[in-house]
Amino acid sequence: SYWARPSSADQSDFPFGKELLLDVDPLPGSKRVPSMDIAANGAFVLGMWCNRIEGQLVVAADTVTVLTERECRPELLRGDADLLSALAEVTNWRREGDIVELKGRHTLRFRLQTN
Repeated sequence: SYWARPSSADQSDFPFGKELLLDVDPLPGSKRVPSMDIAANGAFVLGMWCNRIEGQLVVAADTVTVLTERECRPELLRGDADLLSALAEVTNWRREGDIVELKGRHTLRFRLQTN
């Protein structure tokens, strides 16, 4: 069989506006395979085995930079980590009017937007 020789990467060939599937078999007991949906502007959503993340791809010639976090002060990053940790521990919830409480080791109070 004939295989085309790989050419050097060109930004115009990058598959912006496309969905990519990771070239792997699903994990045992699952039909899911990770996928990445890349918008024309480089914004992407990566659906992993279980979770999903959003980010930005920056492509310049054959170089790709994947940005999944914004530039933030350390205390804001710690706040994000604390919030994700608290969300992972949620076991119950309660709604009272426009307030929704997610309860676990810590209680997170959210207010419904009523605009």
